[in-house]
Amino acid sequence: MSSAITPPPFGHEVRRTAVLAAPLVAGHVATGLIGFVDSVIAGHHGTATLAAVAVGTAIFWLPLMVPMGTLMAVPPSVSQLDGEGRHAEVGPLFRQALWLAAALGVALFGLLTLLAAGLGPFGIAPDIVPGATAFLHGIRWGVPALTLYFCMRYLSDGLHWTLPTMVFGFGGLVVLVPMGYALAFGWGPFPEGGAGGLGIASAIMMWTQSAAFALYLALSKRFARYQLFTRFDPPRRAEIAALLRTGLPIGVTVTMEGSLFVVTALLIGRLGELEAAAHQIAINVAALCFMVPFGLAEATTVRVGNAIGRGLGSAGVRRAGFAGLTLVLVTQTVSGVLLLLGHDHVVRIYTEDAAVAALAGSLLLYAAAFQFPDGIQALSAGALRGLKDTRVPMVLAAAAYWGVGMALGATLGLGLGWGPKGMWIGLIAGLTVAAVLLGARFLRSSRHVPAPAASPTAQ
Repeated sequence: MSSAITPPPFGHEVRRTAVLAAPLVAGHVATGLIGFVDSVIAGHHGTATLAAVAVGTAIFWLPLMVPMGTLMAVPPSVSQLDGEGRHAEVGPLFRQALWLAAALGVALFGLLTLLAAGLGPFGIAPDIVPGATAFLHGIRWGVPALTLYFCMRYLSDGLHWTLPTMVFGFGGLVVLVPMGYALAFGWGPFPEGGAGGLGIASAIMMWTQSAAFALYLALSKRFARYQLFTRFDPPRRAEIAALLRTGLPIGVTVTMEGSLFVVTALLIGRLGELEAAAHQIAINVAALCFMVPFGLAEATTVRVGNAIGRGLGSAGVRRAGFAGLTLVLVTQTVSGVLLLLGHDHVVRIYTEDAAVAALAGSLLLYAAAFQFPDGIQALSAGALRGLKDTRVPMVLAAAAYWGVGMALGATLGLGLGWGPKGMWIGLIAGLTVAAVLLGARFLRSSRHVPAPAASPTAQ
């Protein structure tokens, strides 16, 4: 005799999400600290180096968001398989995802090579172009390793084991800090490389992280039953196409949001070194703050996917989504208050240039203003990924980030001459509209989850 499943109590779901998200948040903070390390080293090397790294980082992350987002199809896919008890299917899916990650990495290497040659025609200030080009020439060598790393990390996250994301994230910093200083300032046999040296150091770190994660998955008893590397599978069109159907809209959605920030940085880069350097500081701090809701969103993706796999129905899916939202509202309150009260202290870590620090500090007040909409839209997108509802959110994201955010930012910042502050007002508007649209979409989509069937337990 079967009995209908009762979703776990809300408090239990909040705790499960928090425990799952904590290593993810720490790992994402570690990832954000990579940009922090690059920016601090560059800022102490000189304002020109900081401006070059700002533009180079923007150009690097813009195309990277497509493969990074596309591979986000892995967590809900393996989470649903795990929830349904279909463990034997996880390994074959993972091996096809590795083929996809490798192909995306090679394609991105070629694209970055082309983009590095186009900085001048885009209108970037001439004094920034040489350093930004050198940074891109160095960091592009790490891209194939980074896409493979994302694939392995997303597999582990989707199987409710998020601790490696934290460990390997901070492990990368252990490599980057000394290597970055040595290659940027010059040390022993290493010549002074400035922005180019930082790019090479970042690439070395990416290969180290990827190799270490692969070794861990191959040797860990936790993953032994999934038989991840027990045999060689050639690429299979049907399986890769299925991943792309789910993942590519996610990739476009992530790119729509990320490109709003990246293109903002590139447009501000046209205004000069001071504006570009100040924006890099402020956006790097804002990106560090975003790592918290981003980690919570990924945990919510897994919990929503697992609720579907275990047949918890609409009530279980919504419970998972609202648990993540509760945590996001708490964390965004904390980050908003910290930015409001401590913005001047934060910028002093990055630079001793008074003009750069003054402008960056004022921009952090705008960053404080978008903490709530940024967190809500990220969480809503994560919950929708758990439902594998990715196509309509892609359209909604494009309308919010570009139809509202970029249009308003460019009009105020460049058209009306408001400079960086006008661009940041556009960011606030785009994120607010995205939060409303994606939140409403989750409420609608979660209504149509099939009703609970039968199951003995809730996790």
